[in-house]
Amino acid sequence: MENNVLLRDVEPADLEFFLAYEHDPEAVRRSRFPPREREAFMAHWTSKVLGDPANLVQTVDVDGETAGNIVAWWDGERRYVGYWFGRAYWGRGIGTRALDAFLERETARPLYADPAAGNTGSIRLLEKCGFTATGTVRHGEDEHVVLVLGGGG
Repeated sequence: MENNVLLRDVEPADLEFFLAYEHDPEAVRRSRFPPREREAFMAHWTSKVLGDPANLVQTVDVDGETAGNIVAWWDGERRYVGYWFGRAYWGRGIGTRALDAFLERETARPLYADPAAGNTGSIRLLEKCGFTATGTVRHGEDEHVVLVLGGGG
């Protein structure tokens, strides 16, 4: 049975799920992203993510449950996309369907992503949605794959 995957605006209660998902040890290992403490997480989401009108921010809802989020933001001249899903939603095609739906709303191209090189699930998700690997970049000690949708480089 296929799950009902919807995108919707972020509600305050969603942040509790996002915080818990960011602290999942396997998600931290794969993403190479250190989880924030609660206060720093809430401040970041309130001011930088939800507080910036240039960002497109959506909750991924699966059968009425908060499964994760997808965000597009500007970093200098480049528009980036990122996402975070709860582990219960991995490997079920939910990320692909959610990102496909998000890319219908987020029309800026080129659009970039740079997951950790070892995060093969995220890289595959982006490639399924039309992104192409163009190289690598280092963030601290970690190598990340640069993927782009719609040209650029």
